[in-house]
Amino acid sequence: MSSELIEIAELITSWGEKGEQIEAVVARDSETEVRAYEGEIESLTVAESQGVGVRVIKDGRQGFAYAGTLEKSELLEVLREARDNAGFSSPDEFAGLAEPDGVESVSLNVYNDDLNQLPTSEKINYALELEKLTLSSDKRIIGIESSEYTDVVSESAIATSTGIRSSSKESGCCLMVYALAEQESETQTGFGFSIGRSPGELDITKAASDASDRATRMLGSTKPRSERLTVVLDPWVSAQFLQVVGTTLSAEMVLKGRSLFAERLGEKVASPAFSLVDDPTDSRAFTATETDGEGLATRRNVLIEDGELKMFLHNVWTARKAELASTGSAIRSYASTPGVGIQAVSLLPGERDPIELIKGIDNGILIQSVTGLHSGVNPISGDFSTGAEGLRIRNGELSEPLREFTIGSTIQKMLKDIKEVGNDTDWLPMSSAGSTVVINELTVSGG
Repeated sequence: MSSELIEIAELITSWGEKGEQIEAVVARDSETEVRAYEGEIESLTVAESQGVGVRVIKDGRQGFAYAGTLEKSELLEVLREARDNAGFSSPDEFAGLAEPDGVESVSLNVYNDDLNQLPTSEKINYALELEKLTLSSDKRIIGIESSEYTDVVSESAIATSTGIRSSSKESGCCLMVYALAEQESETQTGFGFSIGRSPGELDITKAASDASDRATRMLGSTKPRSERLTVVLDPWVSAQFLQVVGTTLSAEMVLKGRSLFAERLGEKVASPAFSLVDDPTDSRAFTATETDGEGLATRRNVLIEDGELKMFLHNVWTARKAELASTGSAIRSYASTPGVGIQAVSLLPGERDPIELIKGIDNGILIQSVTGLHSGVNPISGDFSTGAEGLRIRNGELSEPLREFTIGSTIQKMLKDIKEVGNDTDWLPMSSAGSTVVINELTVSGG
């Protein structure tokens, strides 16, 4: 445990009065962001933040307050504000803090001190070298929209008067580059990235080549005609759809009437090829963590298995309302009360690699990017329509590039129409991993 942060949290809970529950969340983050442009540093940000959030629950009334400081003189004032706020809240029969549930946290190797030891000058060099390498990767690459190095080290601790004591510490870094390719007055963009717990895990060559490939292969693209055909989702695209699906599997969304999966537990909601797992105990996930936002151990939750909806994600409040147990899925910052959400979702992999999957398709489209997906999905009806670009699949091979078309359907129908999931799993800088996904039929609207 981070001794300093847990000591602060325990100090606050020691000030509890008779009949009240107290929770203290203490956090400290340090971040670096470097952006290179035309061989120079366009921006450099090195920031640190810290703070404490306090919840007080008494007689079913909850109060919350927070402050962006860990000064001991301010801690008691935050507690007082939380107590005052509780006095103005309405009673809630389900209000209450987490209690130890017997689930032991998994020890994860998600922090690497090499990140703290790396000089800022070396972080700058990563961004500069990434830009240089991407520019030299292909003569058609004529510029770089952005070349970035970012990292973060996060520490947090939670203590409650109900017996919770937990802390976590994670590190992560990322390279991201957007390349511009030009040919015969046509310009296309493509991105590449690499993630790791420490800079030594970053693959700068892969990030540069992926950006170059994605940009150059779209040169000469045309608008397809409208039709229904087989669609293959690139891992980057499938991960974005998984985030949308995962969000609707939050019990909080279900209780608010904002989930297309409400009242569907135990039903077949997807094809047998589709199994969705939220597993923040998998250290390969960029968002892996040992404890959730209420201090309970995170755990592997199978949300959809072989197409059948098995469960929703819960924090303590939603679990009590549903007469269930928390699934260790509380998400929050020190400046907010706990919500419920996905932490590290991924699909169980299939048996064939992406090349084999494409070989079996006579006429289709590989979708390599989408725009406006999150704003284009109705979480209640499941309807979606999103702009897309990608490559035509002809006779089992990738063919001409396509742009300026939309794909549309409903989430429900798309999940039922999934034919196969690839054996690839790409761990991305987000709360979902991606896999190659083949969908039997999807409406493509072009020219």
